[in-house]
Amino acid sequence: MHIVVERELQLGLVLSPERSIPVPARLGYRTDDPYAVHITFHIGTDHPVDWTFARELLLEGVFQPCGHGDVRVWPTKVAGRSVVLMALSSPDGDALLEVPAARLSAWLERTLRAVPPGSEDGQLGIDDGLAELLAPTPADDRWLRGPSPSDESKDGE
Repeated sequence: MHIVVERELQLGLVLSPERSIPVPARLGYRTDDPYAVHITFHIGTDHPVDWTFARELLLEGVFQPCGHGDVRVWPTKVAGRSVVLMALSSPDGDALLEVPAARLSAWLERTLRAVPPGSEDGQLGIDDGLAELLAPTPADDRWLRGPSPSDESKDGE
């Protein structure tokens, strides 16, 4: 059984140091994809925007600046409030988003209870999948017994 940890909240799309607009978003985490977090922006619209990146990146970004390239995350204070900033870059454009640190941290804590750090690979079922792939089949038994007498060539043919 897989667990889904979700939270809907308002993020702030930062337009300037003085101005941001609210953006409804859904944070998602699934135990069948234990290394990733999923963020869907513009939920409830015809064109939601989905981003997926490492849970570890978001966890680290609550405490210190991290990431490079398409996703960067860092903590800061805005008007005396603790927030986490996420800079997202894509071919379609760039966005700077502001997330309340306490709400993000509470949601991340729920993901950590679902799958503690270091135990992610156990959620993937790789061992079960390999065991299933490598399990002997009746055809393997015939192959391992060797050729049947009818397979032998007669008279050195």
